Amino acid sequence: MRVFVTGATGFIGSAVARELIDAGHQVLGLARSDAAAKSLVEAGARVHRGSLEDLESVRSGAAAADGVIHTAFIHDFSNYGPAAEADRRAIETLGGTLAGSDRPLIVTSGTLLAQRQGSLATEEDAPKPNFPRKSEEAALALGARGVRASVLRLPPSVHGIGDHGFVPRLISIAREKGVSAFIGDGLNRWPAVHRLDAAHLYRLALEKNSVGARHHGVADEGVPTREIAEAIGRGLNVPVVSKSREEAADHFGWIAHFFGVDAPASSAQTQERLGWRPVQPGLKADLNAEHYFERTEDAVALHS
Repeated sequence: MRVFVTGATGFIGSAVARELIDAGHQVLGLARSDAAAKSLVEAGARVHRGSLEDLESVRSGAAAADGVIHTAFIHDFSNYGPAAEADRRAIETLGGTLAGSDRPLIVTSGTLLAQRQGSLATEEDAPKPNFPRKSEEAALALGARGVRASVLRLPPSVHGIGDHGFVPRLISIAREKGVSAFIGDGLNRWPAVHRLDAAHLYRLALEKNSVGARHHGVADEGVPTREIAEAIGRGLNVPVVSKSREEAADHFGWIAHFFGVDAPASSAQTQERLGWRPVQPGLKADLNAEHYFERTEDAVALHS
């Protein structure tokens, strides 16, 4: 199958591309720069130049493929509304191109968007209605147009070598402040998954194509944030402290809101439906690896 992958050079998308190629699929990767195009060629993928904002490039990429995996998102939390709107337009463009065919579309969302907070979120939970990101609503609405779309929700921590998401940000804050902190009692929980397990799930979702389904890419259902802070403290050899909710915003900045939520999630239905079994190290085991505690300049070189 020829698969058009948006975000194909990102942390998650590059693992998805590798998983697909190793399974015998052909990958057509969206690339907005020469560096991205070079990395795709080196991985054995074909290059499709464009970006999420260039909807014609999105349309033509989908038109040339037998299926689409949409992992790209503009991760600008200071400008989140426009980023979410760009994502919605891209999904609608992909769907419009695939409408009336049997070609699958897998759209990425997040478990934090599930309505249920403080108890185990499942695949049946609808997304929060007032949240700016409308990936799920846009994807599943395409079913009425004959699009074989489904949603894959990822947890807040997708970890592994090359991670530059929430956990590395927490490590940077701990290094800067000289302490590794959690909020309150630190019993609020974060779900997590290794990027290679997530990539395998994308392939299964594409190949088995459960139309209209929500899949959960969750291995660790809920790691207490205190334990994440403790692992960071050990890795950096700094004290581990609690911050009150009033202190959290000043200490953590924009990530305080995310690090303070209690949002465990289950993948039981996904595992049963698709036969997916996570086999990679969990988040706490991965935090014992040296790559998470390299200096910033080393991490930049790793991500480039």
